Amino acid sequence: MADKLIIFDTTLRDGEQSPGASMTRDEKLRIARQLERLKVDVIEAGFAASSNGDFESVKAIAQAIKDSTVCSLARANDRDISRAAEALQGGASTRIHVFLATSALHMEKKLRMTPDQVFEQAKQSIRFARNLSGDVEFSPEDGYRSDPDFLCRVLEAVIAEGATTINIPDTVGYAIPELYGNFILDLRQRIPNADKAIWSVHCHNDLGMAVANSLAGVKIGGARQVECTINGLGERAGNCALEEVVMAVRTRRDYFGLDVGVDASQIVPASRLVSQTTGFVVQPNKAVVGANAFAHASGIHQDGVLKARDTYEIMRAEDVGWATNKIVLGKLSGRNAFKQRLNDLGIELASETEVNAAFAKFKELADRKSEIFDEDITALVMDESVTAEQEHYRLLALSQHSEMGERPHATVAFAAGADEFHAESDGNGPVDASLKAIESKVQSGAELVLYSVNAITSGSTESQGEVTVRLQLGGRVVNGVGADPDIVVASAKAYLAALNKLHSKNDRVAAQG
Repeated sequence: MADKLIIFDTTLRDGEQSPGASMTRDEKLRIARQLERLKVDVIEAGFAASSNGDFESVKAIAQAIKDSTVCSLARANDRDISRAAEALQGGASTRIHVFLATSALHMEKKLRMTPDQVFEQAKQSIRFARNLSGDVEFSPEDGYRSDPDFLCRVLEAVIAEGATTINIPDTVGYAIPELYGNFILDLRQRIPNADKAIWSVHCHNDLGMAVANSLAGVKIGGARQVECTINGLGERAGNCALEEVVMAVRTRRDYFGLDVGVDASQIVPASRLVSQTTGFVVQPNKAVVGANAFAHASGIHQDGVLKARDTYEIMRAEDVGWATNKIVLGKLSGRNAFKQRLNDLGIELASETEVNAAFAKFKELADRKSEIFDEDITALVMDESVTAEQEHYRLLALSQHSEMGERPHATVAFAAGADEFHAESDGNGPVDASLKAIESKVQSGAELVLYSVNAITSGSTESQGEVTVRLQLGGRVVNGVGADPDIVVASAKAYLAALNKLHSKNDRVAAQG
């Protein structure tokens, strides 16, 4: 494995722990299929024991994915491990990922266990997992802040019990690159059986160094697996960004001397899909996948790039999946062309009924918007993919009046289950009036903690607007996303989408960082 870097994607598990980023089973499956097209080595599909919903998601992904290893997280106990094994059963290639905290702080305050108890539980859990799977990963949670002597003792024991991958998490983003790299190197040099396992890094971005720490763990520490997420998604400040690690190793192969199996041309499609699914907009200046990542505004830069691209570009935009926005379909396009484009974009709908419904939405959009781009189709299908059971609230109609010097007014019709409601309200603007009208009937009591607007395609006032609404209620945080050429309609859709998630009461539990 000396020349191969394993890419372990945890977007569907650790990434989903971002407040408001929880996904449905179908959304997870769609992203998993894109990760398979991206050719990531391992997909951490979820935490099977955390909820019935996560169990079903892991099970569906394990059955659907053939070219990547599918992994489930499990706490270091028999119940969690058994549940993970059950969810993964029948998968082409699977892994159980067991974690247990090893730092003095976590053992005392969180686990309320002695070091000897943690040592024994770690050993026993890996022994149990190894009987259920030939591929077992162990993570000492808060490993970087653990006592090195105790950590060596635990890791030597779990390797002896059959752990095939050892992951060293910087759970709270406390590490510094040089120190983190040397920490892993020291562990590998001190543990007699270290060569019996692949070493892995899992870094959080609290100090903005998740990618740097991960790469230091690879270059200095000798790790050969990086745990990361699309767009750096994750709780708090996020995780190590997959796209940055992959392109750093590819671009600077002269330094790292490693190969990655990822199909980099699928990076931008994966980034867009995750962003549209979760409602977490990618910042324009984000490395590799940001809208400005390959833009040149300076005259000097533009002149240089026109003469020779490598004067200011160390990567080619097309290599990571960027392409000139190309019109692919219009209002005269037929159903077969639409279906083929869905296939080209890697979008699989469950039935012909769903295809027909999406096509009807496409024709409706094409009547309002002359140029239909790939991003429009993805947003349209994402909007259409919510099932009737999940979509308790549905927007039926909206009208609003806004005039300079007058207070805006909105009238909204929406369904809540089998009931239909009509509401109207004034507001500080047409969006405010529309959302107040909805809330006057729903009376959710939720607090609006985020409202953001993003153009789905750039360079045109005709672009669809994509609105993200984040609501908080009783400790739960949910995101809703809506897309429409009319920003007010998109806002109402997003608000109702967030209310649907609150209504679903999809329970989740916190897991390893």
